[in-house]
Amino acid sequence: MKKLINSVDTVLSDSLHGFCRAHGDILVAGDDLKFVRRKDLKQGKVALISGGGSGHEPLHGGFVGHGMLDAACPGQVFTSPTPDQMIAAVEAVDTGAGALFIVKNYEGDVMNFEMAAEMAVGEVATVLTNDDVAVEDSLYTTGRRGVAGTLVVEKIVGAAAEAGGDLASLKALGDKVNARTRSMGVALTSCTVPAAGKPMFEIGDGEMEMGVGIHGEPGRRRVQLATAEEIAAEMTGAILRDLGEAASGEVLLFVNGFGATPAMELYLMYGEAVKSVEAAGLSIARSLVGNYVTALDMAGCSITVTVLDEEMKRFWDASVHTAALRWGM
Repeated sequence: MKKLINSVDTVLSDSLHGFCRAHGDILVAGDDLKFVRRKDLKQGKVALISGGGSGHEPLHGGFVGHGMLDAACPGQVFTSPTPDQMIAAVEAVDTGAGALFIVKNYEGDVMNFEMAAEMAVGEVATVLTNDDVAVEDSLYTTGRRGVAGTLVVEKIVGAAAEAGGDLASLKALGDKVNARTRSMGVALTSCTVPAAGKPMFEIGDGEMEMGVGIHGEPGRRRVQLATAEEIAAEMTGAILRDLGEAASGEVLLFVNGFGATPAMELYLMYGEAVKSVEAAGLSIARSLVGNYVTALDMAGCSITVTVLDEEMKRFWDASVHTAALRWGM
């Protein structure tokens, strides 16, 4: 294993120190690195808090800042953060309007965020993301996995919070965005967790894992490597079938890299996904391409489709200033 690390025991803390130094104009670290939070809090605003296992950067810390999250709680690699991290984050960023947790549907995340919501002082609501159409259950989840669609929820709800939305309306909006969002991923290689020192799973040179999860969980099936056109057609087809009658009008098309896929290939996949989406009669109103919800060094990508309405478009377009997303400022 070749990694740019000092030791497997300090990889997360070392990374967080560097992250906060690089983006000190936007965010600061909480005590004992339990969370990172927005540097300049907006009084009277509902606080948005998310988090999860590390290894998916820039999710979630890279989305802390104006127009998105107020705090993010990083767990160890592919491991849920603990309730005390979330409680500390609430105490640091809740300015009196309550807090909204945005939680990916993984068993540890759900359990720990639920415990934190029960123990936190002040009003707390939760939006659960479960956009992955590949499989209903895995080692990590009960029900569908929360994957790249989480970014879409965080961006749209974050803009609504910045505009002054109350806790109830923000939860309703988050649930709506999640319900109108579907994703599916494909892996060409495994990822390597530093503590393990070897790939999480074996995959042949001529194989791919269709429907893989962001922790390297198995997908729908192991198949022979196909062309980008064929891969994109299968993924978008599964997404649109799952959306059913809701798949109409304008959509956001988001092609996300898993960490080791170059931009050239991601844009190529975007171009192929466009063909399938437009062939289904949909209009692509907004786009995003890049490595945003990763799986360490896994090669592959996911495709996300969100069916937009005017409110969602307005909040997607609203200004954002974070380490990983910046526009309109």
